Amino acid sequence: MTPLIDIGDEAIDVVFPLEGQALPRGHAHALQQALCAVSPWLETDPVAGIHPVKLVPGSAVPALLSRRARLLLRVASRRMDDLMALAGIELTVAGHALRLGAPHRHELIPHRTLYAYRVAADSADEVAFMAAVAEELAGMAVGGERVCGKHQTLEVDGNRMDTFSLMLHALAPEQSLRLQRSGLRAHRLMGCGIFVAHKSAAAVGA
Repeated sequence: MTPLIDIGDEAIDVVFPLEGQALPRGHAHALQQALCAVSPWLETDPVAGIHPVKLVPGSAVPALLSRRARLLLRVASRRMDDLMALAGIELTVAGHALRLGAPHRHELIPHRTLYAYRVAADSADEVAFMAAVAEELAGMAVGGERVCGKHQTLEVDGNRMDTFSLMLHALAPEQSLRLQRSGLRAHRLMGCGIFVAHKSAAAVGA
């Protein structure tokens, strides 16, 4: 079960501009490894998560990075100084070079509707996934309405990991912030279980 984060350990998103040409579409594990190599504390920090990098849509492999590509890390606000030191560093992610620009902080806001692009699942069984989600959310005292979206897979060292997109809406403000701080289920450093604001529940399967 995801541990609850102390309310005094405020979470923020730290946003890095990215310079690079391309990334594999399945780059989540390689990006985790590259970032943990330069910031080992990410592996043990209970708040830390790495948002999925938005890639140019299409079937091109590797996927192109747009000029507006960003790397977002969700971390405790006390980690801002640590991340400032990464400005200008170059990472190698699955053989592709990425240079990080100067970061800025983005405060979390208690939106009523939150969306996670992917949440880790134990299998491709949607019913079992939603039951596990309900149990974990109950332990976090987070209510709201839930809508399960698209099933996806991640490749990790040659093994397949199942995920689903997930939307929660009609959240109370304190529940929204709690879910954003704590995340849901495992593999936050591979972009799983990290919730962001969403305008409506209409595009949960997108």
